[in-house]
Amino acid sequence: MMEVSSQIKKYRTNMNLSQEELAERVFVTRQTISNWENGKNYPDIHSLLLLSALFDISLDQLIKGDIKPMEEEISKSERQGFHRDSGIFSFLLVLFVISVVPLGMLLHYYGYIISALIYVAAIYYAARIERHKKKYHIQTYKEIVAFTKGTRLDELDKARESGKRPYQKLFIVVAFGVAAFIICMGFAVLLK
Repeated sequence: MMEVSSQIKKYRTNMNLSQEELAERVFVTRQTISNWENGKNYPDIHSLLLLSALFDISLDQLIKGDIKPMEEEISKSERQGFHRDSGIFSFLLVLFVISVVPLGMLLHYYGYIISALIYVAAIYYAARIERHKKKYHIQTYKEIVAFTKGTRLDELDKARESGKRPYQKLFIVVAFGVAAFIICMGFAVLLK
């Protein structure tokens, strides 16, 4: 099976086009063409369509054999994005919890503004994580672990995990309620 990189190079040379000439026709840089031909990255869908039209071949002919690697690359980048967002969210949440009281005591009004900004940033990353979870239908811990490893649950495990989802939402609400209560009590104790 030929890869997109070798396909692009083959059709470009068959048409007697330099990398620069091809780049002009598909509205990218010569370096981008070089990267495609060397397999450093893949063309986006718009570029693939332009290439298939220019080479007068079907999209299937152009990408045949590279569909699986492209899916794996997308899946890998999605997992990396999920890991990154999770790490940032965790950091911001811990930072908020440990800094809200000291910032409030040291900087008063401005300290609470800084804490609020940290909290808003944490909520933003929590929303990004929720989008990942919704997109890939992952809610339970087991599903999240499988996703981060790049694997999937079998049908029986999936059914078991689906049954847990309603209880997990209740647990999350209770856990956040308890955490908010503890934080408020901490404020009350420190302010006395």
